[in-house]
Amino acid sequence: MKKRIIAALLTAAFTIISLSALTGCQASSDASSSNASTDASQTERSKISLEKTDFHLGHLNSTAHLLGFVAKEEGFFAEEGLDVTLTLFSSAAELCGGLESDKLDAAFIGSVPALTFQSQGHDLTIFGGEMTNGHGYVIKPEFVEGLSDWDVSILKGRNVASVKNSVQDAELQILLKDKGIGIGEGSDKVNIVYFDSQKDAYNALQNSSIDAASAYSPYTSLAESQGYKIVYRCSEEPLLENQPCCRQVAATAALSNYPNTYLAFERALIKAYRFSQQNKDGTIRDVKKYIDIDEELIRTEVYGGYGSSVPDPDKQGTVALKNSIVSLGYTTDYDIDSLYNTSIYQKALSSLIEEAPDDEIYANLQKHFDQYE
Repeated sequence: MKKRIIAALLTAAFTIISLSALTGCQASSDASSSNASTDASQTERSKISLEKTDFHLGHLNSTAHLLGFVAKEEGFFAEEGLDVTLTLFSSAAELCGGLESDKLDAAFIGSVPALTFQSQGHDLTIFGGEMTNGHGYVIKPEFVEGLSDWDVSILKGRNVASVKNSVQDAELQILLKDKGIGIGEGSDKVNIVYFDSQKDAYNALQNSSIDAASAYSPYTSLAESQGYKIVYRCSEEPLLENQPCCRQVAATAALSNYPNTYLAFERALIKAYRFSQQNKDGTIRDVKKYIDIDEELIRTEVYGGYGSSVPDPDKQGTVALKNSIVSLGYTTDYDIDSLYNTSIYQKALSSLIEEAPDDEIYANLQKHFDQYE
């Protein structure tokens, strides 16, 4: 398959410009008018009754899920009237089970497993985004010794640890297919060994039988700090750049039963995104409370340009990804529209813009949503 065809299926440009906080003062009459508008909006919101205030959010051991961490630590959930409990899970399958057993109200789930769960009949709806890019593969240093440059072909003849039904696995298969490299045992193929979680796949590098492994953030930077070499980061691969990864997912019925609650949840995540663009040090401190690794590794993963955590649903990009994994045989095709809700994000963002009409970060989120909804 030609690169441009795969790229067309896989990517939907996702570029949101990070802007610094607005400074300066307006004339006193303008300020009074703006304050009055904000006060009126907040008064209107205070009249909205949340159907439930106790809220359980599931996440993985990833710096990419920072919107939930920041919203909790900076008080944005509390501002919206929510008492949110964050719970760490080890895999997308566990997160899916948490949603279906009503133990979780929302979860950050990888786009590929979210799509495959939907195609298999799980009544789960994607209603927002959480991460774009942020993953790749690492290899033991002896396999690239003496080389100054390499690509995915370096994995030929190697045993590679990965996670079935994951974005990382789908991406690897896309790159191998583009290079004409088969999957399986043999010197001209890549032998993929599957594990239940990313943590297990990464830890498998300690075994002599495993040569390389998949890695989502922060495992890529962590591996590099421990002497492993990066095979590729998806953000640097033309076929994989700007890929929607983790999505906000909830039980479809819950979104219908608790609309005001999910609106408040989304508002808090959008506020968290705004904070992450304006306060890098504060964001890193918040993330470290949940992902306890060196702060510089967090900084690399969050602000190094390898991935981004944005709440936009990015429906176009996710639909393109669905088409791509269907073509890989990863899952069967299905009608995604009934299981993709963009109205919650749209309403949440619109309400925040109404409260802060001059906020450029919110304005740029709206521009992107209008283009890629």
